[in-house]
Amino acid sequence: MKISTKGRYALRLMLDLALNNTGEYISIKSIASRQNISEKYLEQIISLLNRAGYVKSIRGAGGGYRLSKDPREYTVGMILRLTEGSLMPVDCLDSNIDDCDRVNTCVTREVWQKLYDAILGVVDHITLQDLVDKQRKLIPYDFSI
Repeated sequence: MKISTKGRYALRLMLDLALNNTGEYISIKSIASRQNISEKYLEQIISLLNRAGYVKSIRGAGGGYRLSKDPREYTVGMILRLTEGSLMPVDCLDSNIDDCDRVNTCVTREVWQKLYDAILGVVDHITLQDLVDKQRKLIPYDFSI
């Protein structure tokens, strides 16, 4: 499984909003500048995050985006599932797919299940706040520059 740029950038965008949370709305232009990501691409991603209710938006001068909830309420898994869809490494783990006639005798399925469990064990237990805390320890300066 490979996480797309959409998933990686969505996580960076959410982290940027959390790091720069002053209660004010933050422009896509300022996020794009800090993250060195195209504004157009971020607009597509923020639209997805907005529709999901992960961010709030205000239009016009002084408008922008901010998190809808506290950073502790978002997990990396939530953000990645929104942008990537399923995080399953193989389709045969999906209970809605019964295409494989080897499902009851396939020993490799156990490998894929363990891999999936490990992925979820990581992404569903790291919050946006955890990333904020790590980032601030790593580079303790004002991120709003």
